[in-house]
Amino acid sequence: MSESEHMEFSRILAYQSAPAMLGIKPSSLINVDKYKFCVDENVSYFNRRAYNKGLKIFTLREDSQRKLLLVYNNRLLDKLLDDADVRKYLAKYGYEYKLSKEECLSRLSKRICENDEFPHEVGVFLGYPIYDVEEFIKNKGENYLICGCWKVYSNEKQAEKLFSNYDKCRSFLCNKLDQGIDIYKALKIS
Repeated sequence: MSESEHMEFSRILAYQSAPAMLGIKPSSLINVDKYKFCVDENVSYFNRRAYNKGLKIFTLREDSQRKLLLVYNNRLLDKLLDDADVRKYLAKYGYEYKLSKEECLSRLSKRICENDEFPHEVGVFLGYPIYDVEEFIKNKGENYLICGCWKVYSNEKQAEKLFSNYDKCRSFLCNKLDQGIDIYKALKIS
């Protein structure tokens, strides 16, 4: 893996996943060209380096050209999956209560790979409010109050605040990279 490939992958990580990596969002999705910058090597390297910081990249889907990656914060995803309302909601889609985090991610991956339509419960894994996910499905993506990182159907002010915080995380991490600081140093990963 060349330095330029590492930097390009780091920029995508910073832009798409800063809120998860900085600990204010449980996870983020990244859809990448699997041949563009040694994705497997970069993911493996990230998982080794970021393990102690509680960050991980999990491959949800792979086809001939692209990989769909979930970048997640262990602590926040564990907390999310410990929530009784989240588990009750996910149970509707075959995520049994007894499933571990890893088994839930495998189930999500299987649903993404097997369905023609993208399974909307992915929004719950990304930290979207359950009500907004349900309303998105019910309204077929229409009739929302605002659209930002997701289509918001309730708590508009709270969502705007979160969107702003996500933008601040993205700006912080991207600015560090622009200053020549490695993503691992920016994340305080030794």
